[in-house]
Order: sequence, then structure tokens, then C-alpha cells
Amino acid sequence: MTMTLLDIMRTSAVIPVIAIDDPDHAVPLARALVAGGIRVLEVTLRTKHGLGAIRAMSAVEGAIVGVGTLTQPEEFAAARDAGAVFGVSPGLTPALIAAAKSSGLPLLPGVMTPSEVMAAREHGFQQLKLFPAVPAGGVGMLSAIGGPLPDVTFCPTGGISQETASQFLALKNVACVGGSWLTPKDAIAAGNWDRITDLAKAASSLR
Repeated sequence: MTMTLLDIMRTSAVIPVIAIDDPDHAVPLARALVAGGIRVLEVTLRTKHGLGAIRAMSAVEGAIVGVGTLTQPEEFAAARDAGAVFGVSPGLTPALIAAAKSSGLPLLPGVMTPSEVMAAREHGFQQLKLFPAVPAGGVGMLSAIGGPLPDVTFCPTGGISQETASQFLALKNVACVGGSWLTPKDAIAAGNWDRITDLAKAASSLR
């Protein structure tokens, strides 16, 4: 069954933003997150291991793997071919819009202002990432945008923590939040997968 982008966003309260430095960490990390109830995983292209990690994590039972930090048009097809089922970008440009449409990869584009939200909506994007969420105005910004633009659903990302995530999730126009606190680098480096599962369980309980 094919999931829509909105279905994917509603699957997990938190979408972890993942940067893989060691390809051997990809599968155990995905398993640890899924075991804690976090199934939607955003693997960024911030390291050279991004595409390989997407390919490996996509084979983990229960994992719904997407690609993050999409900034170049050619990355869409490569990520799709590696197994990504959705994409996330920090912003939106005409070239990225064209790449999303040609690749068929559902895109969650980043926006920061009401004008950017309206421009994205004109191109058919109604699920958006407020980024960087806290510098952009956080909960107050999202609450204000929800008045004139109630048909847009957000995944705010950037500066959100376990302690503040529930404030965002309480908003009607927020389906999930993005965050990197579920995958601390020291825990990954140490192979402390139980700690990551515990963080995932705590995040899952937010909704």
C-alpha cells in the first residue's frame, strides 16, 4: 500500500534527522529507532554515506525511510533508487520542484515565511517543513500561519527538543516534528542502541 506524505508524517510524532558517519551504524540504528516506536527515518545527505545508509535502512522491517538535505535536482532520483520513499529539503527552488515532479518522490520542502508557504502551496505542496523552526518563530509562528492558511500541515524542524516538542505537536497544523536529539552522536559511536531505543520510546509517547 502506498502511503501519502501526510500519512507518513502522521506515523511518528518525531522524525529523527539522521547523519551517518559510519555505514556499519545504519542498520542497528534503524532497528533501535523502530524498536522504540519511531518508524519514519530521515537520512540526510550531509555525509558521503547517506545513500548507502538509505539503501541499508530500507531493508529494516517496519522502517519508512526518507532522504533529507535535498539541495540538488540530481539527488532526487538517486535517493529514490536507493529506497527512499519521501524527500525533505531545507528550502524550495524551481529546480527542486521540477526534480520532485519528475522523480515522483514526495517532497516535504522547507519554508520560513508566510510568503514562502503561499508560494509552495501554489506549486501543490500542502505539507511543509518550517525550517529552522525556532528561529523562524516556533509555536507562535505556526499558530499565526494556521489562521489564514489552515489547509497547510507542518513538520517543524530546527531547535526542537524532547522538552519542547509537545508544544508544537499540540498545534492543529502540526503533524509531527523533526529533531536530531533521538540520535546523539556519542550513543551511535558507542553502539549504545538501548539508549536510542529509550529516546525513541520517549518521543513516541509525545502523541
